[in-house]
Formats: sequence, structure tokens, C-alpha cells
Amino acid sequence: MPILATAHALSTLVESDAAWRLMRADHAPIIVALLREHLGAEERRLAAEELYLRVDDDLEQLRAHGFTLPQSAQGYCAEWRRLGFLVRRPAEEARGETFELSPAALTAIRFVDQLQAPRQTVTESRLASLAAQVSQLAVDSDPDTTNRLRQLHAQRDRIDAQIEAIASGADTAIDPQRAIERMRDILAQAEDIPTDFARVRADFEALNRDLRARIIESEAAQRTVLDEVFRGVDLIAESDAGRSFTGFSALVLDPAVGEAFDEDIHDVLDRDFADGLTASERRFLRRFLGTLKARSAEIHDVITAFARGLRRYVQSQDYQRDRVLRGALREAIAVGAAASEHVKPYRATGIDLELSAVQLTSVGAIRLHDPAELDATSPIRRNLPTVASIEELRRLARETEIDFAELTDNVNALLTERDACTIGDVLARFPATQGVASVVGLLSLAGNQAVAVDDETETVRWTGGDAIRRTADIPTYRFTGRVA
Repeated sequence: MPILATAHALSTLVESDAAWRLMRADHAPIIVALLREHLGAEERRLAAEELYLRVDDDLEQLRAHGFTLPQSAQGYCAEWRRLGFLVRRPAEEARGETFELSPAALTAIRFVDQLQAPRQTVTESRLASLAAQVSQLAVDSDPDTTNRLRQLHAQRDRIDAQIEAIASGADTAIDPQRAIERMRDILAQAEDIPTDFARVRADFEALNRDLRARIIESEAAQRTVLDEVFRGVDLIAESDAGRSFTGFSALVLDPAVGEAFDEDIHDVLDRDFADGLTASERRFLRRFLGTLKARSAEIHDVITAFARGLRRYVQSQDYQRDRVLRGALREAIAVGAAASEHVKPYRATGIDLELSAVQLTSVGAIRLHDPAELDATSPIRRNLPTVASIEELRRLARETEIDFAELTDNVNALLTERDACTIGDVLARFPATQGVASVVGLLSLAGNQAVAVDDETETVRWTGGDAIRRTADIPTYRFTGRVA
């Protein structure tokens, strides 16, 4: 019977667990490779459009090497979200959505990593760490103060003996091989942290949904939750998960702990044995505390948002509308269940409904109307009609077109004084009233009506509309006759 119960439980788990579902997927190697590359490294969250672009590029390469992948990146991401591999959330800094790995996907990717690069589990450092933790737990949990004092004195004697050995030179640092072994055990534990953070966030989201369901579903629970919310109790922060995370976060954000941790990491990476670590492992260690702080702050924001949303949900009386809707749905279901005994589902009702003129498409194609997009950002200024002046029209024309008449007169005026001239000569005598546009206009005239000097350039100078002096090297053209 225990075997039967376990088999049934695992059969249910195969169908419900997203991590197991990912490992059984048809394209599991490709899914793991894509998700690990784009969301499993330093970037844990990407904008949806950015992820689509990256995955589309990878899909083209995979198809070129014989993989059959008929869908687009957007289609695959939608499928992976439905299967529980991806989590889609609204972007915090801009309009749009973001994707990140679900706790189940992180678990599956971690499992694949261990298969690709198996690590020795029975190591001296791991056993020593376990022994130290068990010993510390035995001391901390012993109710007999005499035993606790005896164990602490013994621990102090061992530390004193070690101090004397180091002072006398009898105790040396551990060899590099054992140091690398310990460091890899530390890295193995640290790499589980992202999965833990994703699981904590998922727990808080489930707790938030559960509290809202309790408000709507149960009369007794509703009164209890409502009373606590109105008293200002943050039920999410006061939950078991909330208290556990608060303790962890307080330790991470402690300045003394953070400074000591950074110093220890810096010292460890300066040791000779650290050369045996890969560049990614060293980078992971340097950024580890910053990553912990960033993810901890993110979870704090999630807790705060959930708690405020729950309080707003209650104080705005929105839960009463949901209770009415729930009652109407239950009544309709009950009536439908009773009617199903007498009326077949496919029986014609004799009722004609006019279809909406709006074309029915996917929900994902619907965009909400935002009135703020049509709001004027500045007051509307009324311009009364007036009689246009020739000077204003000329000014507007000069802002949009090159004044070739002026440039032609400048070239011809200079040619009355000398036999030939270049563009630089013209700009030296007559200022470029239109800035770089005057230079472009002279080059256009020279290309059609001047002689190009082979392999020669000249430097021209002019003042732009912003009163800044500029120079440029251009091909040398020589005007030898009047231009038109």
C-alpha cells in the first residue's frame, strides 16, 4: 500500500509539476538552452519584446542546423508561460510586460546543470560544514545550561589551541586543492539562492490570492480577515513566509554583515588558489551580495504592494461586488445543472442574438484605451490670423531651403575681383548665412559649374546658427567663370 500511494502521488506530480513537465517536453534540450541563456544568468528578467527578438535569432540558427521549430518566439513564449516555465508580469519602469523564469523552470535548469557538470557531494568541506552546523544546533537547543557552558568552554579551548598553533608556526593554511573544494561547495549553495527567491515570491503571490479568496468565500474567515485588515495588520508581512523573509532580509541589509562579507570575498579572491576558479565563478562571487540585496529589495516591494493592495481591496468595498458576482455565478451554475436533466446542451433555444460589430480576436491583441495619451501636455495657445509679411515668408523659406540666389551672387561678385576662386575663398569673403547649408549649396554649385582639382582638398570655415565656429575638409573646386 505505501508503494501504491507513492505511485499515485508521483503520477499526480508528473501531470501537475512544471519542472517535471519541462523535463518531459518534446524540445526539452532547446527549451532549457534558450531559457538558461537569456533568463538564467545575470539577467533574470527581460522585457517581452527583447526576449522575442533574442529567441527569434536563436530559432533561426537552430532551424539552419536541422531543428524543426515551426512557431515564432512569441508563440513559444506564450506556450512556455501557459506550461508554467515562464512568469509574465507588468513592467515596473515602462509600459509593457516582462518575462522571468518560474521557480519550476529554475529547478529544472539547476538539475540539468548538475547533470552536465556533476559535483562531488561527499567532500571533506561539506561534511565539516554539516558537522559544525549540527554541533552548533546541539549547543543552541540544549535546555541544560550546564551542558551548554561545558560545550562552549570546550569550543573555546579548541580555539585557544588553534591560536597557539598559528602563533608558533605549527598550523599552516590549507592547501589550494582543499580551498578550491570548499569554494565550490559554497558556490553550489549560493547558486540555489535565485531559485529560493523565485519560490518566496511565488509563495507571497499564492498567499495574496488565498487572502482575497478567504475574504470572498468564507463568512467567518471574511470577518476575521476584514477585522485584521481594518486594524492595519499587514497579513502578508505577518505570515510565516513574511516573518522568515524579514529575518533573512535584515541580515542581508545589515551594513556590518555586508562590509565583512565584501572584505572576505575580496580576500578570498586575492588568494593564489582563486586562479583555479573560472571567470564566471569569480564574477558571481563579486556580485553575490549585491544580487542578494537587489532581490531582497524586490521581494520587500512585492510584500508592500500586496499588503497595500489587500488593504485597498477591503477599504474600497470592492470585495462586496465580487461576492455579488460569485453569488450570481453560483446561482447560474445551479440552474444550469438542474436544467441539464431536462434540456440537452445542443438543443436550439429559439433566441437570436445579434453579434457585435467588433471583430473577435485574441485577448492578447486587445489594447486598453488610456485617456491620458490624448491629454494635452501644455495649454493650447490660440494664434489669431494676421497679414503675412514678405520678410517672414523669406525667413521661413530660408529655414527650409538653400538660398542659391545668394550663393550665386557671392561667387560672381568674387569673380569680378579675380580670375578664379574656390569655395574656401567665397566663405572667407562672404559669411555662411545659412550655416552648413551654405557650404552644401556651394558644393552643389561647384559640382555642376566648377572645375575639380584632382587629389586636392581645402579646409573651409564657417559659423553655424548656434554661433559656434566649425571647419571641414572638402574636395577643391575652382570657379573660373560666372555661375548661373
